[in-house]
Amino acid sequence: MISPDIKKNNISTKNRYRPEIDGLRAFAVTAVIINHFNKDILPGGYLGVDIFFVISGFVITSSLYQRPSKNFKDFISGFYERRIKRLVPALSVFVLITSFAICLFNPNPSVSLLTGLSSLFGLSNLYLFRESTDYFAQSTELNVFTHTWSLGVEEQFYILFPLLIWFSGFGRQTKNGIRNLFIIIGVLTIASLIKFIYLYPINQSAAYFLMPNRFWEMASGCLLFIGLQKRKSIEQFFEKVPPILVLGLIVGIMFLPMSLATTSTVAVVILSLVLIISLKKGKAEYNFFTNSRVVYLGLISYSLYLWHWGVLSISRWTIGIHWWSAPFQVALVFGLAVASYRWIETPLRKGNWFGKRWKTIVVGGGIIITLFAGIFALVKPLKGKLFIGNPYNKWNMKIYRDTKITHNRLLPTIYLIGDSHAGHYGSVMTDLASKKEFNFIMHPQGLGLKLLNKGEEEYVLAPLRNYKKTFKKGDIIIFSAHIGKYKNEHNWIKQYETFIQQTKNNKMEFILFGPTPTFKEVKGGYTCQKEWYRPSWAISHLCFGEIKKREWFASNAVSIARIKKFLLANPNISYIDVFSIVCPDSYCKNHDQNTLTFKDGDHLTSGEAMKVRNAIETFIRPK
Repeated sequence: MISPDIKKNNISTKNRYRPEIDGLRAFAVTAVIINHFNKDILPGGYLGVDIFFVISGFVITSSLYQRPSKNFKDFISGFYERRIKRLVPALSVFVLITSFAICLFNPNPSVSLLTGLSSLFGLSNLYLFRESTDYFAQSTELNVFTHTWSLGVEEQFYILFPLLIWFSGFGRQTKNGIRNLFIIIGVLTIASLIKFIYLYPINQSAAYFLMPNRFWEMASGCLLFIGLQKRKSIEQFFEKVPPILVLGLIVGIMFLPMSLATTSTVAVVILSLVLIISLKKGKAEYNFFTNSRVVYLGLISYSLYLWHWGVLSISRWTIGIHWWSAPFQVALVFGLAVASYRWIETPLRKGNWFGKRWKTIVVGGGIIITLFAGIFALVKPLKGKLFIGNPYNKWNMKIYRDTKITHNRLLPTIYLIGDSHAGHYGSVMTDLASKKEFNFIMHPQGLGLKLLNKGEEEYVLAPLRNYKKTFKKGDIIIFSAHIGKYKNEHNWIKQYETFIQQTKNNKMEFILFGPTPTFKEVKGGYTCQKEWYRPSWAISHLCFGEIKKREWFASNAVSIARIKKFLLANPNISYIDVFSIVCPDSYCKNHDQNTLTFKDGDHLTSGEAMKVRNAIETFIRPK
């Protein structure tokens, strides 16, 4: 039965499939993939995700409008059943396969795995935000699940949106339902847009990853659909706009510099709305976007989006991405997407799983929980077990384990404490301790692992609690941390001072290792180390970096000033200027000819750390 409102607006309850929308999806996913292959080709291709957001808002509103219901339970259960069928199967298979794949090539895949696990619950955007991830940083390319942030934004939108649809009366086709929804969505859209524009320059991670700041993009698609139902004049006006002009403007915006990212995002959203309206039958652009091949790309765009990043990210861990490898990588992405669409997406989305909606929802949740348990095993008990690389290169895993070398309780003990930069010197201290002149303890929390719900203070203060009773006269405490840790003097420096104050009666010696150079252009991580599956020619030139010493000190002036202030306030602390030892010249390189001296953008290799050995011995030998 057709409600009076539907008759009044001449809206048919039949499936109003618009093939050109899938054509737009094809355009959006192509832009994203090109950008992720090589940012230089299409710098703003990432804006394809914003086009997806607009399309999602438009399509989901249209879908709910075609399914009026008088029963809240049926309305909500039907909505979430469709969402689970649409999103969960393909995502689950992708996360499972890719999790195992990254474990083969990354000896410490915890960040990727935790991102993947959170994506199963639609929370990867929140996880990445919590980790203060910069989406545009090169290091994000090594996380095989970074791209799932957009799925998290959409899934969180889907939690809120159907409630707005129902309680506004739109989902029940009440008399004022359309007007109520338009007002509610309109107010929320304006608030969300203002917050996005405000936050982007000062907190890009929040503006980029959090759903409330992205709500306006999906909501704009909703407003467009409502507007087209209430005001046909809108459609009549904008359908006169040449789609080729709109498309050209969108592509042009994708070449604007990152400094105009906020303007670019807003402009692309507005132009996407205009493009949806202006694509009409009879126009050449409509014929292009409804071409069967283009439409097919749009139909498989979800699987394309999922798999392209996984393939590219794992490629960066292995052979890299080159002009000669790109055709094979494109073919692999397309093949995986087609397989996913044909054998996972389509049959499970269209099939009747268990007859009743609640069973589909329960089983979908059960699949996610089962996958979570299986993949979590890769994070903890099976960590590093699947790694097929050179066992020697697991050293960068070894530094995260508690290292204790104890020969004689009468000898002094050296405690190495800090973040992962303390791990630079693990091999040096182990080698020195092997001469049986002192004991050596390297604390695991001091090397980059955060204890759950404890925060970064555990890097310094956890060793204080664990070893306070064993501290004795003559022991040496060595602190080392990344230069960025000193930026907030009330954080790490305060922790160091707390440590010193609480142990001053033990009459121990304290040594602070100065920060090492940081090469921001280097992707970092294990990808800069040679492996049988990553030959020397595959190591990207981005692994090689160079900085001017004066510029580095100027860019880190705040942190350096606080280190000096800390040393002046604690004159009994010895200081080793590591930077001057590893970079004695005015220019600093992370390589010696073709040999890397840094494992990544800021972590020394074992060989380079040995340069600091003489300075360390000068301080500890007399002790």
